[in-house]
Amino acid sequence: MPSVPHDLAAFLVEAKRHTYAGLDDDATVATPLLTGSKQLGHSAPPYTYRDIYFGMGFFVGQETVARDERIIWSMSYSGGARADIMDRDVFLAIYKFLRQALLGVRAEEPFRGPRLFEQAGMVYRNEVEGSLDRFHGVETIARDDGAPLYGLRYSGGLLR
Repeated sequence: MPSVPHDLAAFLVEAKRHTYAGLDDDATVATPLLTGSKQLGHSAPPYTYRDIYFGMGFFVGQETVARDERIIWSMSYSGGARADIMDRDVFLAIYKFLRQALLGVRAEEPFRGPRLFEQAGMVYRNEVEGSLDRFHGVETIARDDGAPLYGLRYSGGLLR
């Protein structure tokens, strides 16, 4: 089993707070590697973080961390708002709430957001198994009355 660099979790927290969670599309690079994708990036040598995704209502993506230009960690994800949500204001509120939840990412589990986050009549839950070297999880957003709004699955770990 590869050993987890001691500073990788802290870098992931910093990178996630400086990209989608903290800056939304303002963190998007002008010319993404893949046509039609959104690409976000953050660098703090020796690490470089890249998040590339396609879609919005339903999206798929992959995050990578390179150390000295060699990819050492990755996470793939897919999910989005429920397909029957057509109201733009509701849609935007869900993703604004998601970014607020994702700002709560912690070094102990630097994958998505915290285990639980509640605000503005919505509840974010993140159920994860594993550790930084190999993990998988599910995040959901529901109204505080339990009505589901959003779901995402993710998995990843150290590459070897």
